Amino acid sequence: MTAQLTDEAYAVLEGRHGDPFHYLGPHPENDRVVVRALLPDASAVEAIGEHGEAAALERLHNGGLFVGTLPNGSHRYRLRARFGDAAVDLEDPYRFPPILTDFDLYLLGEGTDQRLYDKLGAHPTVLEGVAGVAFVVLAPNARGVSVVGDFNFWNPRRHQMRVRGNGYWELFIPGASAGDHYKYNIVGPHGEQLPQKSDPLAFAAELRPKTASIVIDATTLPHPRPAPANINALSAPMSIYEVHLGSWRRKDGDQWLTYRDLAEQLPAYVRDMGFTHVEFLPVSEHPFDGSWGYQPTGLFAPTSRFGTPEDFCALIDACHAQGLGVLLDWVPGHFPDDPHGLGNFDGTALYEHANPMQGRHLDWGTLIYNYGRTEVVNFLVSNALFWLERYGIDGLRVDAVASMLYLDYSRPAGGWIPNKFGGRENIEAIDFLRRFNAEVYAKFPNATTAAEESTAWPQVSRPVEFGGLGFGYKWNMGWMHDTLNYINKDPIHRKYHHGQILFGLHYAFSENFILPLSHDEVVHGKRSILGRMPGDEWQRFANLRAYYAFMFGHPGKKLMFMGCEFGQEREWNHDRSLDWHLLDSPKYAGVQALIRDLNKLYRDLPALHQLDCDPFGFEWIITEDAGRNVFAWMRKGNDTRARCLVISNFSPNVYQDYRVRVPFPGRWREVLNSDAGIYGGSNVGNGGEVHTLDGLVPELSLTIPPLAAIFLTPED
Repeated sequence: MTAQLTDEAYAVLEGRHGDPFHYLGPHPENDRVVVRALLPDASAVEAIGEHGEAAALERLHNGGLFVGTLPNGSHRYRLRARFGDAAVDLEDPYRFPPILTDFDLYLLGEGTDQRLYDKLGAHPTVLEGVAGVAFVVLAPNARGVSVVGDFNFWNPRRHQMRVRGNGYWELFIPGASAGDHYKYNIVGPHGEQLPQKSDPLAFAAELRPKTASIVIDATTLPHPRPAPANINALSAPMSIYEVHLGSWRRKDGDQWLTYRDLAEQLPAYVRDMGFTHVEFLPVSEHPFDGSWGYQPTGLFAPTSRFGTPEDFCALIDACHAQGLGVLLDWVPGHFPDDPHGLGNFDGTALYEHANPMQGRHLDWGTLIYNYGRTEVVNFLVSNALFWLERYGIDGLRVDAVASMLYLDYSRPAGGWIPNKFGGRENIEAIDFLRRFNAEVYAKFPNATTAAEESTAWPQVSRPVEFGGLGFGYKWNMGWMHDTLNYINKDPIHRKYHHGQILFGLHYAFSENFILPLSHDEVVHGKRSILGRMPGDEWQRFANLRAYYAFMFGHPGKKLMFMGCEFGQEREWNHDRSLDWHLLDSPKYAGVQALIRDLNKLYRDLPALHQLDCDPFGFEWIITEDAGRNVFAWMRKGNDTRARCLVISNFSPNVYQDYRVRVPFPGRWREVLNSDAGIYGGSNVGNGGEVHTLDGLVPELSLTIPPLAAIFLTPED
């Protein structure tokens, strides 16, 4: 039977009503309370009063629209629906009060809700004594939004949401619970049916290729113990082990380790190797393994590839238990255009720019966030705070910052839109990065942020109040490029490239630098770090050891991608485990032993880390010996005698009686020699110590081993 219906009724039936509560649920009419219910596929519906009294509802439309008078006029009732031979008691979602308060809407409107994740998304809750899930999603240009999931047989007409404030749609669904799968069904501004969307603030998601979001009670997650205090300080040693969780190690042939497996193995290994931090390539949910996580669709969800959010907590806790800081790669610069993701979310360019000259990244085929939109900036800043607050993460490394800063980044002439002043700087992105850093450090003063920024943009790691971007650290991409270019030359030609080693010290203290040997340097035909080394087998390994020792003696914090620490021979492949079997060979085990000892030396000697980012912590001793490929410098700590002399020889020659001036007379200990036999070297050196020569100026006569670096400290 179909009665004569109003336009509003048809809007509800068609899923395009902005406020279905205005029509559905209980409504006073004269001296009675009328209830309307939309239950597609139900053959009959009754309203059951709070004392068990029943009243049959009349079917208004074959689409499942029912109406009737509530028994005793009570607003506390249930619905009893018959589906075939089964009768099911249901709570009516349209009898419950709003989820968002007026204050919530105010903060959301001005874009200052730092805990957006407490309101948006799916949250198990109890409302008026009834357990269910509160859903809230931003879709300001949608004509209609509904929640579909396990709890309603994925029927988009069952749970239509109402819009509040500036386009925030909400609905409390009684009976839904943690573990349920769900998506949003969205009708676009012109009445078009969009692909069903995953929740932008989902805390968990199905394993690809499935794309549904999963309800998680994030408030019940165990909170990892904290990392050691001041682990991110400029004066602290920071040696970072960068890890792709899916390919560090595998089990049972070629299966991923789970977060729990990793918790048992990874932190202990990283700590044994002497690193202070572990950095994960992006763990946010992503559909394509080959993106390595750098094209995320679920910024608030740890990827389900390796387990649940609770399992991820266990991994963070295990890292902290080993005294390690945990850094995450974070991707606020772009996102993929998968149909279930953020692109064209409500039928319009909501998260991205509408103009492809602003909104599409040409290199990666991805979409670029619209940093000029209040809701987008609030979404991203809140996401950063979420990882620090919910999972106890100690810092975020921001990917592809250069692509955010420049409107013409990787774009042809005429293929970009200037800013309002006619320039190439992305003013909105700059403001976003400053706000992100300011809010992170205000709320988590012991955390840190690092920028992957490959240009000469000034003051990346300087405070916002002094005109900087506010990052704690910046990756030193120039150092990486120059030194790798130098070291891959045959030693006989290095004298012509001497300046590539010297140049980095001209700007080494203009930022708080991290020296990165990252995943990007061991893929796409670049070869592994070992694979870049020239010469025969002995020279290749000696070059590698010399280069690593040079890196640890150089000012700046350190970062090394997994596998580099033992001389992985082949390029990294995200679909395979590292080649751990190489450690059965002494030459690879020797490289690993060197990295372990370099990390220990770096941590133990204040001279090597205390003034990493301060020009007072460095002094050149020898810069002009290009013919012999030798460099020498002094590293300094705060204490007067906290000194470490570093000498790098990038030639295959041994130099006897090599004279170096030092600040203190007496005995100097050779605390590390990368040519030591335990590392696979030739054991040329100074026998562990050397004394200054007689004379007015303290001077050492040294034996400089081939393709090696030595470290010497004054005896107390």
